[in-house]
Amino acid sequence: MNGTSKSPNPSSASGAPASGSSAAGTPDLSDAARTGLSSLQAARSAVAALASAGVRDVVLSPGSRSAPLAYALAEAELQDRIRVHVRIDERVAGFTALGLARGGRRPAAVVTTSGTAVGELMPAVMEAHHACVPLVVLSADRPAELHGTGANQTTVQPGLFAHFPATAADVEAGTDPAEAISAALASLGNGIPVGPVHVNLQFREPLTPGETDPLFLESDSVPEALPASAPVPAEDRVPAADPPIPGVHRTVVVAGDGAGELAALFALRAGLPLLAEPSSNARFGPNAVGAYRLLLPELGPMIERVVVFGRPTLSRPVAGLLARTDIEKALYLPRPVNWFTEGRRPETIISDIPGLFEFAGTGAPGWLEQWRTASEAAMNTLNNLLEQQAGLTGLQVADLVWDAADANLVLGSSNVIRDMDLVASPGWHPLDVYANRGLAGIDGTISTATGIALANGIPTRLLLGDLTFLHDAGALLLGEGEDEPDLQMIVLNDSGGGIFTVLEHGALGEDPRYTALVERFFGTPHRADLAALCRGYGVRHQVIRSADELEAALAEPVHGRSVLEVRTARETLRGLHQQVQSAVGAAVRS
Repeated sequence: MNGTSKSPNPSSASGAPASGSSAAGTPDLSDAARTGLSSLQAARSAVAALASAGVRDVVLSPGSRSAPLAYALAEAELQDRIRVHVRIDERVAGFTALGLARGGRRPAAVVTTSGTAVGELMPAVMEAHHACVPLVVLSADRPAELHGTGANQTTVQPGLFAHFPATAADVEAGTDPAEAISAALASLGNGIPVGPVHVNLQFREPLTPGETDPLFLESDSVPEALPASAPVPAEDRVPAADPPIPGVHRTVVVAGDGAGELAALFALRAGLPLLAEPSSNARFGPNAVGAYRLLLPELGPMIERVVVFGRPTLSRPVAGLLARTDIEKALYLPRPVNWFTEGRRPETIISDIPGLFEFAGTGAPGWLEQWRTASEAAMNTLNNLLEQQAGLTGLQVADLVWDAADANLVLGSSNVIRDMDLVASPGWHPLDVYANRGLAGIDGTISTATGIALANGIPTRLLLGDLTFLHDAGALLLGEGEDEPDLQMIVLNDSGGGIFTVLEHGALGEDPRYTALVERFFGTPHRADLAALCRGYGVRHQVIRSADELEAALAEPVHGRSVLEVRTARETLRGLHQQVQSAVGAAVRS
């Protein structure tokens, strides 16, 4: 495994026991295994190392083998060194920690017991890898002498996440884990791309505090808090002086997920059109182009150069633009990332802003204004079409949610984020926009939004589809005494997978020979009662029937958890999008 580190005397990679077994079948303990730190002492050291490295939030799923960590975390929470969140579902716990890391802009950890509990974290670890999120996984494990013996809940946990962790360590029972944890976290961004970290901690019984090793419920020494977020690296700042601009080109700036405001500032300084995805957090300023993907069929052929910030993943027109071989492309990459392999992308990699300005040049005369004019025509046409719709559509809902989001906004995958990409006005931008675009899965979306809302206590809105909501419904369960986020979930319920309607599967579904097949295997219709589901979890629920009702609901402060269910028709979705594309194309051409 790349970047894997191990503590002294690691257990066998094959999972074989470190020592022999007695004739009675009870594993023997060598002298080395009988000495060293107790499980609680080792857990205390692990938690202290997390706090020293800037970890402020830990999500804990209950379990027996992880009990030492649970006790150590309880102790640290009473001393105000760590904030603990408890979730019974490990997949929910993993994505909640992912959201805490993203919202807090600092590492967050998740703790599980041994066995299948660790495997439940794989989706969150994969997302963290591809989205470059510092998610710390602490998996409790049986000691080496139990491996390979058929002991209950024992499997091979080191290496379970394959190549996804940026670094990993397997710490043998009785060994101090502080060095392994500190080294793993210190390595992130220091020659190793930021991403998940996996530390496997073996614990030997006893797993609970004893008379000789009690919990300390008070402390006179509380570590000084680290900054809540890291400062912007120097290479991410636009130079104060005017950059050298040697050439004139028809260049566009494409801002993908995670690009940040630097992309908007760069486009502004260079005088270039900015094509920014919603979760780029760059979709603002006078150079940002609305409904840009509808303009690419008309204006795309004139583009000569492309500058890319972040990771564009949303639309096929942008993917087609970046795949063209007749234009020059540059990717701004100030530090290593996990989401591509060196040599596998066609862009020229540029790591400094002056070099990027030199590549981009300045826009040809009238180039930026041409995009602005086309964008205005597209947005006016789009708004006129939406006003003519009899019922609420996903595009209208996205438009209203974007305008109402004065704090954090989280977007689910599939149709809702693509709807937002079409209608979100560059004239207004929420505080921060988040989406799980590392692998763009629908799993863990409510959990991620919960973590984002809890990270800094900022009210958060989540726009998602019905299948995305149902996939992570377990995240609605909060135990007694757990912090409740201020999270409003707007669920676009079209009783199935609407995104497939607007893809090529939707065209095939119009053929009577394939209609039933496409509906069953792609539409995946359901009759789930979202109101009853919310009621069962104790979450407020309201059905929204009109734009006026939605506007009124969005005008209310976000407090606690609530669901706004907006029911829409999936069967009209394909026709609406075709109508939008045709009308906007005609408006731009004229």
